[in-house]
Amino acid sequence: MFGTLASGDIETARLRRDLRITCNLGFSCGGFEDIGMRFEGESLVPQRGGDGEVVNETVPFQVERPLFQQTQKLVVGYALTSKKKKSFLQPKLEYMARRKGICFVPIDLNRPLSEQGPFDVVLHKLLGKEWQEVIEDYQQKHPEVTVLDPPSAIKRIYNRQSMLQGMSDLNLSDCGGSIYVPKQMVVLKDSASSAERVVEAGLKFPLVAKPLWIDGSAKSHQLFLAYDKRSLAELEPPLVLQEFVNHGGVMFKVFVVGDIIKVVRRFSLPNVSNCEKAKAGGVFKFPRVSSASASADNADLEPSVAELPPKPFLEALVKELRTLLGLRLFNIDMIREHGSKNVFSVIDINYFPGLYLNLLCSFNMILSEKQTNELLNIHFAGYGKMPDYEPVVVDFFHSLAQAKHNKKRHCK
Repeated sequence: MFGTLASGDIETARLRRDLRITCNLGFSCGGFEDIGMRFEGESLVPQRGGDGEVVNETVPFQVERPLFQQTQKLVVGYALTSKKKKSFLQPKLEYMARRKGICFVPIDLNRPLSEQGPFDVVLHKLLGKEWQEVIEDYQQKHPEVTVLDPPSAIKRIYNRQSMLQGMSDLNLSDCGGSIYVPKQMVVLKDSASSAERVVEAGLKFPLVAKPLWIDGSAKSHQLFLAYDKRSLAELEPPLVLQEFVNHGGVMFKVFVVGDIIKVVRRFSLPNVSNCEKAKAGGVFKFPRVSSASASADNADLEPSVAELPPKPFLEALVKELRTLLGLRLFNIDMIREHGSKNVFSVIDINYFPGLYLNLLCSFNMILSEKQTNELLNIHFAGYGKMPDYEPVVVDFFHSLAQAKHNKKRHCK
């Protein structure tokens, strides 16, 4: 009897697999109703039926066509670190991609890339000169393949000195906002002797100190706040010193996935008053945590602080940055100058940002290190994702599939 039951269970499982029967998956598996720039507040617009009602695509029971009957639209070869693969290729993402005819295939780093595939898209986030040469050679031999993104473009934003170059030349007229980069300077060696150079460059304390190079390590994302010239001796070069800008304790993380924009609010350092500047000294280490609890989207904030950047401004900024950077997958860390209407400062740019966000959540300067750690343990345990990243990513790749299809049809 036990053997019969087991066989029955196996046959049932096989049938469910072949027919792709899903039961109460608990999430929506549909795409979006159009392709291109979609933005409404901090959320993407839900799909609606003909009568104006929101379509609920989560169903208790559903039968789909078997996989072998579906037309393969897009093959994405990926070369990611094990950590990036784990955070990015979630089961929900792969399921939703499969429904759209998108297949993710791992690239074997021990075999020549040109012998693998064929791929429609190569998605990568690996460091090193050898890998850069592999990708650039592959691009030359396979210009029909979309590479996300070109290594030379990625390399630019791994250097915090070159990352923000050209921002002042962006065409953002008549879009409801303006952008600028805080004054900054590079210290390659001997932080202690850089104090006079800081004064000569016209930088005002406090200064945010950031490692010059972003190499994927936790250390390269560690930030400090230096209150006076003497504190510079405590910092380890090479680094970038950037003027701290009061911004109401809220930062905007602008995620860019092709033509799609997603904006979330995150808590940041509180404003530093002139009184605090006079009293404070030394170096303050930014607490670095990754947590959905760091979201400021539902916090009780002053309207002037919480208000999202204007839609036309964000669309214009992202369009200009895609051209300037040559990237399709990146995110911008942006703040609004406190007391201004829509004067914004870009303080950091990240390529293919981790879907488990590395967020900076800071507390009142008067707290001791022990108190700060206690707050972190209580309120910021666990990890938080970029909201709804799966449909955003799938929709982006689906747009690439449509572009490929349209190109083939045009060439016939």
